Formats: sequence, structure tokens, C-alpha cells
Amino acid sequence: MSLNDHVLDFILHTTWADLPAAVQHQARRCLLDLTAATLAGTQTPVARIMAEFALAQCKGEEATILGSGRRASLIGAALANGFAANALDIDDGYRPVKGHPGVCVLPALLAASEAHPPSGPAFLTALVIGYEIGQRAGLIRHAGAAVYHASGSWGALAAAAAAGRILGLDRQSLYEALGTAEYHAPIAPMMKGIARPDMGKDATGWGGMAGLAAALLAAQGFTGVDPLFADAADPGWVTELGQRWRILDLYFKPYACCRWAQPAIAAVLRIAKQAHFTPAEIAGIHVRTFAAAASLSRDHPRHTEDAQYNLAFPIAAALIDGELGPRQVSPPRLCDPDLLALADRVQVEVAPDYETLFPAQAWAEVTVQTQGGQNWASGPAQARWEPPDSPTDAELFAKFHWLLDPLLGPDAAAALARHIWELPENAACRAFLHALHRPLSF
Repeated sequence: MSLNDHVLDFILHTTWADLPAAVQHQARRCLLDLTAATLAGTQTPVARIMAEFALAQCKGEEATILGSGRRASLIGAALANGFAANALDIDDGYRPVKGHPGVCVLPALLAASEAHPPSGPAFLTALVIGYEIGQRAGLIRHAGAAVYHASGSWGALAAAAAAGRILGLDRQSLYEALGTAEYHAPIAPMMKGIARPDMGKDATGWGGMAGLAAALLAAQGFTGVDPLFADAADPGWVTELGQRWRILDLYFKPYACCRWAQPAIAAVLRIAKQAHFTPAEIAGIHVRTFAAAASLSRDHPRHTEDAQYNLAFPIAAALIDGELGPRQVSPPRLCDPDLLALADRVQVEVAPDYETLFPAQAWAEVTVQTQGGQNWASGPAQARWEPPDSPTDAELFAKFHWLLDPLLGPDAAAALARHIWELPENAACRAFLHALHRPLSF
């Protein structure tokens, strides 16, 4: 059996009953977390720009643009919602591919589900399929690429797999969809977006749209190249499908910024719990971390994306506010003079011992020096919510309400969370989609 046949069998034949209980549970957790990240992301400038773009350039009534409740074509909604999903950089990720599998999958899956409404278990099964295919596509893409590509470059195949399953593509059409998704995926050089943060970010909107478009084209007879799974540097990445569940290896994010900055944030917050000083008493903050984290900007942020792909600003914001969420990476906090003054006192050193561990592990340590000459050291720290120390269900529900209570109100947010959690028992997704599509105040 070819490697692509392994992939096609997995996409076509995996059922909810085939998923181990831990994977079924993780599917609900991922959907809960992605939903919160996406709806909160609709309030950002990039999401609003893309919503207006989709309404103008992708006219239609087939699918919902989240946040506004307005309608566009299937690919228009997937595009806009894909940008919203990653807009706050608070969505889950998979460390070996240095990227985000879920944010390409969910927007394509939501649009496909409006065209072909599935049952609750079928929706969650397609979500898991998208993750598993995307994580492996990312491994293969990175193993064969000369430069580090953004999540959309391999997330397009994840979106095609999930959407193709919901749309009921046959084996040949699914094969063509995966090849087309690979060929049309955005080949986005991620480090250029790190050097000059921009609204393109991880190319998740284009990746999700390309994957959904590939599935829709394949349904009409469009042909694609031989999908990249045939070229896997390690065939075991593919043949393990259905046996090893990589969705269980995701990390979740407690802070609205690049994951590379989050070990240092965890370290400085560890100090803040023990120390007795005010931000004004801090003379300097010294960070030791891996090179990719050290490459993040330390300039004053111009906009939301600058604040997220930064190292000094998130550290300062978390130290002053005790958290790093939508408020901290949005105006007026971006211009707060006390916050910026503290960020200017952050110094960064590349630590060879931490560099050798990356990307499998990401570490940092922080020393805070006070004006009085005291030094407070964090010791080595990883970002919170790395496997195997994943967040509890209660912590993910708390994050969900932290992000969505201000937008939906506590009661509506609780109802949406309940619809997500009850999807395995529901013969239809109608209640979940209805709650999800509720317009927010733009």
C-alpha cells in the first residue's frame, strides 16, 4: 500500500467510534479552545479587514463570517474566519512543526458544514482527521523545505482533508483535493513575518481557503499533483495514522503572543509571585533563551501583530498586568508609557543550552534586577500548558470565558461552551452553529 493510500484510508474510513476516548476528549478541548480564539480574534483589525474583503470579493450567502453574522461564499467565509482564528496568536500548536494545525482546519470545516450539515460526532471526527493530516503534512513539508514555512503552507492539506470528509468526496476526488491543496497552498516564508510582523502572520486564512477550495474543485473533477505524503522523509509518520494520535501532543496557549516568547513570560510571572517590588523599581530584566525567541522584536509595537511577535513588550505587559490577552496587545496598551519604559529595560541573551533543545522543547530563564541591587532569578522555565502538562478542562473553560464573556456575556458564552461539549451526543450541529454564528458588536 502506498503512503498516499494510507492517508486516503484514514480520511475516508475513520469513524468517531474508532477514536480512543482520550482523542474524543481532546477533540472537544480543541474545538472549545479554537472557538474562543476565533471569536475573540474577530474583534481585531486584521479580522475586520478580511471580513470586509470577503464580503466584497467573495459574494454569496452560503456561509457565515463569524463575529458579524454576515454571509459570503464558502471560500470567502473560510478566508475571513481563518484570519480571525490566528489573529490573537492564542490558538493551539504543535511544537515539531513550529506552527498551528487547528486554525486552518476549523474555518474550512465550518464552511463545509454549512453546505453539508453533519452530526456532532461526524463534525468532531473530521476535526480530528484535519489535525492528524495537518501535523504530518507539516512534518513532511519542513523536512523537505529549505526555509521555515508558515502554517498555511501545510495547513491547506489539513483543511482539504477535513472539508473533503464533510463534503463526502470519494477516494479519487479526495486524492485530487490533497494534491491541489499542496500545490495551491501559500508558501509563506515565516521568518520574514518575524522580522517585520504583518497581518499575513501564519498564512492560516489563505491555507484554510486553499484547502476548502481544493476540496470544492475536486468535487467538480479538478485534478491535482501527487500529494506530498508520498515523499515523507520518515514513512512512519504516515503509516502510524490511526495508531499514534498526534492531536494528543498539542500545546495550548495561555497568552496572546508568539509561543517563542511564552517561556520567558512564564519565567517572569514566576518571579512576580515570589518577589516584592513594583515595576518602577525594576532596573533591568535579563532573559536567556533560544535563538528563535531572541530573534523576536524588542522595538515598541506599532500594531497588534507587532505586539505579538515581540519579546520585550509581552514580558513587560505580563509583569505589569499579570496576564497577556486581547487587551494587552491592543490600543491603548500598545502606547502605555510605563509599559514601554519597562520593555526598554529587557535584555536578551541566546543560551546555547536552550538552543540545542529547540524546537522539541522551548526554555527560558529570567533575572530581574531591582534599583536597590537585588536579583530575582526564575530558574529554567517552559511555557505553560506544554504536553504532558496540558491544561485541565477547567483551565480551558476558564480561558474560554476569559476571552468570550466580554463579547458574548457569561450566559451566552456558557451556552456556547455547553453546545461544544455536548456535540458527541448530538445528531446535528445545528445548536452549536446557531450559537457560534451569533453576531457580535463590531
